[in-house]
Amino acid sequence: MLNLTKRDTTLFIIVAIMVIFAPFILNPFPEGTSLAQMFNAGYPDLMQRFVIFGILVIGFNILFGLTGYLSFGHAAFLGIGSYSAVWMFKLLGYNVLPGILLSVVVAGVFSLLIGYVSLRRSGIYFSILTLAFAQMSYNLAYSVLGNPNSSYNLTNGETGLQVYSNDPQYFKLDSMPEVPHLFGLAMRDSYQLEIGNWLFTFNAGYYLSAIFLLISFYISIRIFRSPFGMMLRAVKSNQQRMNYTGLNTKPYTLAAFVISGMYAGLAGGLLSSMDPLAGAERMHWTASGEIVIMAILGGVGTLIGPILGAGFNEYFKNILSKINDNVLEQWLSFMPDGLENLLVGFLHYFVGKGWHLTLGLLFMIVIIFLPGGLVQGGQKIIALFKRKKAPDTPDGKTTPAE
Repeated sequence: MLNLTKRDTTLFIIVAIMVIFAPFILNPFPEGTSLAQMFNAGYPDLMQRFVIFGILVIGFNILFGLTGYLSFGHAAFLGIGSYSAVWMFKLLGYNVLPGILLSVVVAGVFSLLIGYVSLRRSGIYFSILTLAFAQMSYNLAYSVLGNPNSSYNLTNGETGLQVYSNDPQYFKLDSMPEVPHLFGLAMRDSYQLEIGNWLFTFNAGYYLSAIFLLISFYISIRIFRSPFGMMLRAVKSNQQRMNYTGLNTKPYTLAAFVISGMYAGLAGGLLSSMDPLAGAERMHWTASGEIVIMAILGGVGTLIGPILGAGFNEYFKNILSKINDNVLEQWLSFMPDGLENLLVGFLHYFVGKGWHLTLGLLFMIVIIFLPGGLVQGGQKIIALFKRKKAPDTPDGKTTPAE
């Protein structure tokens, strides 16, 4: 099926089922209950972030997981893709397809230029170069190219680039909505299904992003199983030995870098398609670090790991940031007042505004006990339920191998 092996086909089907039925999977608790308010994640904005950041980390994994080249500047391509999409909205109209297409192309061009320079070095030097380029891009977007008083204001500085009523939008039609849309279908349009006490939301923007996720995941599988992917693995294994044989590895690593950058541009274009606003904060070095964390959390070099890592990071970021002192007091109300106040005061630093600390601790736990990421954890769980039966050997005799 789709020129994939049986194992890869099964994996693709599992991901497709997870993506299609996400509104059901992410809403396990009845609407209106305290558990639903805290743990349900089946609303459009968060589901969109799940799949968009999944695309971003899938692309990053093609570079880092296959070649071993660790980029600390991939957020630059995310930001470039975001700005490109918004500029298409300002010039042509709110149809998202031209914006997404331009995001991929422009990010590909920038990644070609940055990759050509950065890949002249390897190891930590490559990482520092990509970080430097990302910070240069951030400062250009934040100040140099974002001065509202200049004639070349491309990014609108700290305010962020957005669409205004006086923008040309040359191909805008009066019959089309005044928001990002796909041939008239607004990205914010949603259909709500109520079953008993459960409320499920099916959002147009989420499913458009989900289609791109499935396409991106399929391409990733084909790359991993292709001779090109084998060459990238060889680069990761021993690039110096390959150079000694006379094989030039630079075109392969540069191609991986460009493909990875185009994935990031696609993610940036989708972010702007869901919310037509692009800001320089998407290009900051902390955003690049978060991409690395998501990849490691899921499992570097695995196929489904990037999706799991992105989902894990975004889900717990959302949940932990919503827990405040009032929620803690409700949860611990069964305790004596003194003990309750003590625990609330202690847990206060780990939730709400302190969610970074808890997420960092979770990241440390995964790295220490599951160096292969969440994929390794899943493999260990499966191994517990999949005990192999030893072959019968009556009378202690064995049959010699033929």
